[in-house]
Amino acid sequence: MANKNYYDILGVSKDASDKDIKSKYRDLSKKYHPDRQGNKSEAEKKEAEDKFKESGAAYAILTDDN
Repeated sequence: MANKNYYDILGVSKDASDKDIKSKYRDLSKKYHPDRQGNKSEAEKKEAEDKFKESGAAYAILTDDN
């Protein structure tokens, strides 16, 4: 994941505010949360799980003050 653009993962611009970043992260985490993937195929569940983890990592990086 080191080569990925964290802003693109969350779908925000590089000048997005912390509030915008948090809002977009929350939207994505709700959409891709494993508990919300009930009647999908195993491949779709795996893809959603990967996106859920990826968006969480991007959010952690972008909100880290360091």
